[in-house]
Amino acid sequence: MFVAPGLLLLYLEPLTAPVAAICFAHAWLIPWIQARRGADQVSPLPRPSSGPERVALGLLGDLLGHEERELVVATGLALERGELGVWLLGSTGAYLVRPGGGRVDCWCVRVGDARELPPADRLAHLLLGLREDELGFAKVANLSFSGAVWRIRRRVGGDSLPALAHAAKLARG
Repeated sequence: MFVAPGLLLLYLEPLTAPVAAICFAHAWLIPWIQARRGADQVSPLPRPSSGPERVALGLLGDLLGHEERELVVATGLALERGELGVWLLGSTGAYLVRPGGGRVDCWCVRVGDARELPPADRLAHLLLGLREDELGFAKVANLSFSGAVWRIRRRVGGDSLPALAHAAKLARG
């Protein structure tokens, strides 16, 4: 959005190059910051360490298919196909890879009064809410970033990266 004004400034008056450089920096910096913020909203499940966390992960596994269960164990994110695209749910947020696989939306969503719940239980609540009403889920969640998948790919943690690539592949068809 700020590239066009920078180019226009350079076209009209080459002496405005410093201001044009600020426009170009703005065009690069703002999407970078927003993508980082969006990627940080989704936290994958940590490796279970105690009894309640293992039980919660087992119960979450009952809600998922075999392929999705393996993905949760490997990446900490649960995959769910929906009307709006392919969802990747973490314990505090979700990625929505839109049909075509080129765009992703990052959603911040929390389960109310869930501080004492294990992360897998929070993820199970989000998964059930998404399955019950996908459009309502998208309405109550806070959209923190919407943009190209490659912008998020650079910010997503190492274990979650295969889940994002798999969701993009599924969204492409």
